[in-house]
Amino acid sequence: MAEQYTPRSLIVTLYGAYGRTPDESPLPVAGLIRLLGALGVDAPSVRSSVSRLKRRGLLVPERTADGAAGYALSAEARQVLDDGDRRIYARPSPRLSDGWVLAVFSVPEAERHKRHLLRSRLGRLGFGTAAPGVWIAPGRLYEETRHTLRRLRLDPYVDLFTGQHLGFEPTAEAAARWWDLTAIAEQHEGFLSLHEPVLRAWESREEAGGDGAPEEGAPEDAYRDYLLALDSWRRLPYADPGLPAELLPEGWPGDRSAEVFFRLHARLRDAGGAFVRAPLSAA
Repeated sequence: MAEQYTPRSLIVTLYGAYGRTPDESPLPVAGLIRLLGALGVDAPSVRSSVSRLKRRGLLVPERTADGAAGYALSAEARQVLDDGDRRIYARPSPRLSDGWVLAVFSVPEAERHKRHLLRSRLGRLGFGTAAPGVWIAPGRLYEETRHTLRRLRLDPYVDLFTGQHLGFEPTAEAAARWWDLTAIAEQHEGFLSLHEPVLRAWESREEAGGDGAPEEGAPEDAYRDYLLALDSWRRLPYADPGLPAELLPEGWPGDRSAEVFFRLHARLRDAGGAFVRAPLSAA
């Protein structure tokens, strides 16, 4: 939705991590300012970013139970976040036998803005380019692709096919042409450079504490480190299609970055939630 670590992106990540309550209650503006302040975002930037997300139809103004000004997720935004969960928190075990899904599209020149939207959305779903107007992704992404294109009303322009790659070049060489694997690997390495040291620091901290959990008084640290890691991570499962190991270059960093994220997730998400609940109840 936005470039990582921008106020808008952090707000989306915050709602995705902690803002979907069973009763769909809004987050108070004062609470948003305090929570984003813990990440170094000042109040004017929070208000400006919330306004932009409101104009985009992702946030809707609502009063909290005690009458404070707040913002809740729109139905569309909640659907987008729910869809994202299935990708962001999944740990697929890709197999070459799962095959491929092909998206073949044609958009009239008079609607070329939809052509751009279609290409952008397929790219964000993890598709690579097999040929002009022919995009390819691992077969397990078929249902998500079908659902997404229908939700965006782009399905009239697309035919979807599933099948196997039968030649003529080896599939590993073809995959290296369909995707920019070097660029994807660099994204994984970038994630690791930022967040692997954070994981090591938490592991050392927990070992010193002796109980294997973030010590008392650490909820704000847990919240900050988790939200920044999630904000970085949530793009990677879309940029990286999750190819079978036999199609990837030697030393592929994707498994390592996934391990770092999920270990941070297990350690920090609930601990960070304690920090979220405290300012919200006081806001």
